[in-house]
Amino acid sequence: MANELLRRRRQSMPSPSGSREPMTRHELAEAVNRHIWSTTGTKSTIDAETIGRYERGQIQWPGGTYRLGLRAVLGAGTDAELGFKPTRRGRAVASLSPQTAEISSSRPHDRLLDALGPTTPTSIGWPEVEFIRETTRVIATSENRFGGAVAAEMATAQLRMAVGLLQARAAIDVRRALFQAVGNLAGVVGFSAYDMNNYVVADRCYELALWCADEARSTSLRASVMADMARKTIDLGRPQDGLAIVDAAKELSGDLTATGQAMLAAWRARLLTKTGQYADARNEVAVSDEWFSKRDVYGDPPWLSYYDEAEHQGSIGRTRLPLAQAGIDVDDTMKRLDAAVSLRDATYVRSLTFCRIRLSTLLVSIGETDQATTVAQEALAESPSVRSSRMREEWAVLAAAAGTTGSSAARDLHHAATNAARTR
Repeated sequence: MANELLRRRRQSMPSPSGSREPMTRHELAEAVNRHIWSTTGTKSTIDAETIGRYERGQIQWPGGTYRLGLRAVLGAGTDAELGFKPTRRGRAVASLSPQTAEISSSRPHDRLLDALGPTTPTSIGWPEVEFIRETTRVIATSENRFGGAVAAEMATAQLRMAVGLLQARAAIDVRRALFQAVGNLAGVVGFSAYDMNNYVVADRCYELALWCADEARSTSLRASVMADMARKTIDLGRPQDGLAIVDAAKELSGDLTATGQAMLAAWRARLLTKTGQYADARNEVAVSDEWFSKRDVYGDPPWLSYYDEAEHQGSIGRTRLPLAQAGIDVDDTMKRLDAAVSLRDATYVRSLTFCRIRLSTLLVSIGETDQATTVAQEALAESPSVRSSRMREEWAVLAAAAGTTGSSAARDLHHAATNAARTR
């Protein structure tokens, strides 16, 4: 009997190529192989034909490592969600003698996990909380250096581990901090999925993050997650929905800091621009700037550490870019994008590249093609290892802007940006 659950689950996932088509069997196989390598250090060779056999029901109970990889990539909590069920042979392996099982299995890490038994502790303290915080910092840094395609699978495995800790006993203050840490990690994992247009996984992560925020009684964390949810509505062509989400977040009270208010106002300005409310967007930019001038970095929670001066100027510059391309507030937009580039830490490769691409887009739009080309070349040179669907879309925007002019330099820039949009 065909495994329709697995087939439908795969087809509900967007292709990592950015084509907006469903994920292919080949793409699923590659993602599973990458996940297994990043989490176990084991090289696997699952291919499209193997996925086909799973979907046709010819293999009803894949190996444990493959099931783990498929669950992670497809965002499933159990094997049953993917239509898998143990066969007689699968159950029999567990009853073999240790010597026979050793010969019958080619998955030593499965046997090791069985020998170790449950790995989730029954009680936790501050060390576990700090471990999750540090894990989140590492994943966020890796995601910005290499893009969501590389980081998402590793991050998913870490999130599954962190969620398991929520069942452990803990003191009240530790438990609240744990929920905050897991919620922040869920938001980072969700953003990694969003970076590759994997909206299904992103939504599930954001749902988890919101639940953690409520359990931790943190309106700041909830507002931050809601801002990421609003960001996604722009890509889906529903900025009005995003505006409603941000407005709801701005109404939250409690532990929302000045930095959080500035971040929400910046996103509200962008959404207003997307809906054509330009005068209101300009006023919201002023609100964001005012809040940002009051920020206290030492009072901000970990999930707002990314929103520094470079992020603020880059966010506002991106919001004003469409108007600046039309000749409105060009100097201010240029100043903000320049500041975002100069202030951005070089380790934040993807963010820095985004800023350079947008600056190049503005420059070519106002006729500064030579300078635009120089900036674009810097962006190309600094991000060869970044894999991000959003970045490909940014390169496409630059290509379109360069394609509207008739100079040979602009045509060269258009060609370079188009090639980057196809290969990055």
